[in-house]
Amino acid sequence: MGCRDVHAATVLAFLSGTASVAGLLAAVLLPNWRQMRLYTFNKNERNVTVYTGLWIKCARFDGSRDCVIYDPQWYTAVDQLDLRVLQFALPLSMLTAVSALFLCLIGMCNTAFVSSVPNVKLAKCLVNSAGCHLVAGLLFLLACAICLTPSIWVIFYNNYLNRKYEPVFSFDISVFIAIASAGGLFFTSVLLFLWYCACKSLPSPFWQPLYSHAPSMHSYASQPYSARSRLSAIEIDIPVVTHAS
Repeated sequence: MGCRDVHAATVLAFLSGTASVAGLLAAVLLPNWRQMRLYTFNKNERNVTVYTGLWIKCARFDGSRDCVIYDPQWYTAVDQLDLRVLQFALPLSMLTAVSALFLCLIGMCNTAFVSSVPNVKLAKCLVNSAGCHLVAGLLFLLACAICLTPSIWVIFYNNYLNRKYEPVFSFDISVFIAIASAGGLFFTSVLLFLWYCACKSLPSPFWQPLYSHAPSMHSYASQPYSARSRLSAIEIDIPVVTHAS
């Protein structure tokens, strides 16, 4: 696997990271983090399901898609600790993942469009594409941890609410979307780490380009002289003749 070529692993990592960020955006916007099912014993009324998201709350009758109660100001009055944490964690995870995507794109563009022999005057300012992918992998891993931890906590907190009040709470599809997106971020970081491990044997420094100076300026070490080359010209040209008695 050559670091000086745009490899399929880096392209796949970029696509996987983009899909994971899109999944996080969907999980943030959907009002489907928690359902609260309210039952009625009146035959003339219908049961109500309250859909709770990070920013809005919607109450619907069974069999209806319209919100009977729609609260767009729910984000200011969230009274559930896990959802309040997610309001900060998921946007932070998205910002970290977008920064990683930007670095990954810089690394691929640097590999594809920058000359393999950079200008000597600019060599100290250029970045190594392998270094960009390594930092991007670390950021993807951080974004995964920021997203995954509070998303799994929702499941346990949901059980806590059922024990404390009544068993009417259940987690919804946004939890699965967030966990799947966190898995995609982890897969992206693993791809970038594997790509970097295949490139780390290169002699270039961490933040330097793959060629730190032009090939014509490379210094070549002279090969050690052999024992015969250290002999004088007379010893080489005049053989030693021995006569048998």
